[in-house]
Amino acid sequence: MPSFVINEKCDGCKGQDKTACMYICPNDLMILDKERMKAYNQEPTYCWECYCCVKICPQQAMDVRGYADFMPLGAASTPLRGTEDIMWTITFRDERIKRFKYPTRTTPEGSIKALEGFPEAKAADLTTQLLLGEPDIMGVKELPTKKK
Repeated sequence: MPSFVINEKCDGCKGQDKTACMYICPNDLMILDKERMKAYNQEPTYCWECYCCVKICPQQAMDVRGYADFMPLGAASTPLRGTEDIMWTITFRDERIKRFKYPTRTTPEGSIKALEGFPEAKAADLTTQLLLGEPDIMGVKELPTKKK
């Protein structure tokens, strides 16, 4: 089910040009209504239900209705983001509550060198079927191919 905004809680990230949910949405679905200063999902059918907006919202104004196989009717799954982890609270229909934490980072921010160890990309690489660094990065001399 797509994400939605709880209007009573949303403050439009206090008048910033870009709200937290707009910043984090991988599909660029979140929009800020500047008149009402409320965010909203402009295209719910394209929502990936990734929970990014729910986890980042400082006002806890975002939510996603869960599917029955994940959370039965009447249950709720609520993330609370901290500086180093996310605390998930699962509330079952019979009012039992379970909480668990997941770390948000295991390395200092900015310390990851994403392309370290990869060869430099060249424009000519766009004409091949290979991904960056293949086949060397896979530890083989060549990738297997289907014989014609």
